[in-house]
This record gives sequence, structure tokens and C-alpha cells, in this order.
Amino acid sequence: MAYAATAEGSLPSITAAPGVLALQRALVWLVGASSAIVFIEPSPYELVTLVATVIFFATGLRLRLVFMPLLLLLFLINVGYSISAIPFMDKPEVASWIATSWYMAVTVIFLAMVVSEDTTARLDMLRRGLIVGGLIAATAGIAGYFNLVPGGHDLLTLYERARGTFKDPNVLGAFLILPALFALQSVVSDDFGKSFRSTIALGIMALAILLAFSRAAWGGLVITAAFMLALMVLTSQSRAQRSRIIVMAVVAVVIAMMLIGVLLSFDSISEMFRQRASFDQSYDEGRFGRFGRHILGAEMALDLPFGIGPLQFHNYFPEDTHNSYLNAFMSGGWIAGVCYPALVFITVITGFRHAFVRVPWQRAYLAIFAAFLGTVGENFIIDTDHWRHFWMMLGAMWGMFAAAQRYRAAAEQAPVERAQAR
Repeated sequence: MAYAATAEGSLPSITAAPGVLALQRALVWLVGASSAIVFIEPSPYELVTLVATVIFFATGLRLRLVFMPLLLLLFLINVGYSISAIPFMDKPEVASWIATSWYMAVTVIFLAMVVSEDTTARLDMLRRGLIVGGLIAATAGIAGYFNLVPGGHDLLTLYERARGTFKDPNVLGAFLILPALFALQSVVSDDFGKSFRSTIALGIMALAILLAFSRAAWGGLVITAAFMLALMVLTSQSRAQRSRIIVMAVVAVVIAMMLIGVLLSFDSISEMFRQRASFDQSYDEGRFGRFGRHILGAEMALDLPFGIGPLQFHNYFPEDTHNSYLNAFMSGGWIAGVCYPALVFITVITGFRHAFVRVPWQRAYLAIFAAFLGTVGENFIIDTDHWRHFWMMLGAMWGMFAAAQRYRAAAEQAPVERAQAR
């Protein structure tokens, strides 16, 4: 598992033993791949990250000062959740929800520390793992939808929508956006062989997103892809590279529209597409519809400094909050309600500041940042509190922030050291 090529320009890990580096990178790949299988709890992702955390701490991991705001905000968010959950701790589902929230916070810090070292190589392994995981989840969803697996339709679909290895079609669609963006980057910028393979991977994942019939995932893929490609054009270092990205993006759009046209020729897909594409959904409208609940819940939040507790919103309204920022207030009171959006938007602002920083892992950064930004937008219309891939992206973002600071500091120090050596 020699990684000299992809690790070039990356700051070294605090441990330089080749065998240890290979093990660490393999674990990062496994974390990415396992994140696609979360239809059971504890999921393989939880078990893999637990094992990876133990091994990384045993072989070398560093908590940097730059992570202190992240650590503090995650701690306060979960303190708020835990305080609000005290009256309901006798309920197993609430205790499990709190435990999962704390564990997600641990994974954020773990991934931030991991990505801050040996950054280029580890991000590449994470990218590869996510693409493999995305293909597994997408293939499972497609196979279930088209009844290609005996007895798999009920397991791999929900309400005639592909869900693959997830509990919910919406989560499948949202998860696939990041690996699809990684594949798209390869399509528009790599050599023919890699581009062709990535085109196939992108087609499989895009088809699964379509068959998940998630409006948020449809819009998220289009918007994040356009945003990422725009950033790639702006950060390209040559005119030829910019031209290729633009041309390949246009070709990809044309092919995608043709394939969608073919798929919509099937009556079952066309009917579900028209139904899901409509903005006139019963659960969105009315006083207790999705957006009505947002207003009523916000009014409640102003009067409840300790919230109503995790998983309690449906006792007051017909459905859950479907808004992660509101849910932070409802589930964790004012402490979590203030700290959760603060953490998200501090990350977004810092993310924009780093978008044009020249680092060896800039390409991976642009894909993760675009996908993270898309999920931040989804937070307004759906509950993403325990979406594993959301917390993974959050940790990776902070790890890249720390790595960028170290990289720039090292770049500025190098001329000084050369001058002193003379």
C-alpha cells in the first residue's frame, strides 16, 4: 500500500513507520466504506470507527489547539441534549438517542484529528472508501427497486422508493451526493481510463438518487455539483483545465438528461417522479404541515429554555420537526439550540475562507465542502441529527482547516530556513 504519489506535498503523520501508515490509511478507507451501511444499530460504521479510534490513539493521534472551538461546541450541544433528556432517560429510545449523539461528537473529533495528519493520502483513502460504499448502497437500492434480488424488494425499498442499505430513502439520496461528487470530479478532470470508470460509477449513484425519489437529494445533487464545478473552474491553474471541466460538465448534463428521459418512459417511474416532484404535498401544507410546525415549534422554543426533550416533538405535533436547527432547540433547549447552528455556520464561514487556499488536497476539499454545504441547506427541511455522513464531513472539514494552517505555515517557513542555511 505504497502511497508516495498521493501523499506528495502532504504534511507527515506524527508516526512515520511505513507499516503503521499503511494500517492507518486502510482504516480510513474502511471508515468511508462502512458509512454506507447503517440500516441497523449499532451499524458497521459505529463498530469500524470505534476500532479505528482505538488503533489510531495507540499508534499516534494529536489533538490540536485549533480544534478547541469544535470540541467546546460539540460538548455544549450534547450537554444541552442530556439535560433535556433527564425526565425521559427511562425510555430506551431516548437513552439510545443521547448515546448516539455523544458518539457522533466523538467521531467528529476523531476524524478531524485523523485528517489533520497525512492529509492528502488519508483524504484519498476516504474518497475511495466512500465511492465503494456509495456503489454498494446505490447498487442495493437499484436491485431492490427493480426486484433483481429475490425477496430484496421489501428490504431494500420503502414506500416504493429505493433505500438500499439505509433505513430511509431520503438518507440514501443524501449520502450518495458526496461519492457522486467525487466521481464527477474524476469524470471532468482525470485521464480517459479513470474518467470512463468514474462515469459508470456516477451513473449508478445518480440512478439510485433518482430512484430514492427524494426531492432534497435531487436538488442537492444538482446544486452541489454546479457549485463544486464552479469552484473547480475558479481554482484551476490552466486555461486548458478550465475548458475541459466546462466541456465535460456540459456533456455530462446532456447525457444525464437523455438517461432521465429514457427512465421516465417507464410508467411506474414516471408516476412516482411526478408525485414526488410536486410542491403540493399534504404533509408540507397547513397549520401542522412541515413549515407550519417550524413556526409553531419556534414559538415554543422561545418559552422553553430546556426544550421538550429528544424524540418528544411528535407528542405535540403530528410529525417530527423536519428541521435540524429547530430540533436542536426542542431536543436540547437553548444551550443546544444556540450552539448547534453556531457550530454549523462557523464551519461554513471558515469553509468559504479555505476554498481558494492552494493545498495539495484542494480537489477533495471542494467536493466535501460542496456536499457539506448542501447538507447544511437540507437541515432546514429535514432532521439530519444522526446522519453519519454529515458528522463525517464536519470532522473532515475541521481536519482540513488544521492541515491548511500547518501547510501554509510550513510553506512560509521554508524560504526562511533556506536563507538561514546559506
